[in-house]
Amino acid sequence: ILTDILGDEDHIGDMDFKVAGTSDGITAFQMDIKIDGITTDIMNEALIQAQKAREHILKIMNETISKPRETISKYAPSILSMKIDVEKIGAVIGQGGKVIKGIQEETGAKISIDDDGTILISAVDIDAGKKAFDMVSAIVEDPEIGKIYKGTVKRITNFGAFVEILPGKEALIHISEMDFKRVNKVEDVVKVGDVIDAKVIGIDDQGRVKCSRKAAMKATV
Repeated sequence: ILTDILGDEDHIGDMDFKVAGTSDGITAFQMDIKIDGITTDIMNEALIQAQKAREHILKIMNETISKPRETISKYAPSILSMKIDVEKIGAVIGQGGKVIKGIQEETGAKISIDDDGTILISAVDIDAGKKAFDMVSAIVEDPEIGKIYKGTVKRITNFGAFVEILPGKEALIHISEMDFKRVNKVEDVVKVGDVIDAKVIGIDDQGRVKCSRKAAMKATV
């Protein structure tokens, strides 16, 4: 009987017997044989040899690391998962795959989306995986009343400014919510491209979001 961990017995022998286990005993085994059968003595000897080999390997492993690490190395490959509303799958993918491709190019992570809204994010390290996870989360996040967002001014009208508070989600800051003092022109306070704090103060039945700059200013004072 030849004991090894390479598989020579499978190639040149009559029996391929794999035994897996811990120091407490056997957890699984699998056998392939090229003959009609084996004797009880051969089976006993094979199990004894497998036990000795297993205990030897476990001893070396325990000398290297005696217990699992409390945290995974930041450089270890990682897989993160999340479940989103199926109606938001299109937003994550984007037109022609533009959004999901952009996230993958920026983070180096790989993203797959199932029809039921399950998203799997695989990355070579945890930081890249978390970055991709956060970017997807921001896309599918729903605005929350009372929450303050960092928004980018996208458009200005005579009655207010439209600010992107989440990817692809704009909110209106009415001119009356721009500042504590009277504002005659929106451009006197903000310009297109400015990044400002905006507090969500309302969401109507059509999903339109209303924000306030002065409420955000008051909250941060």
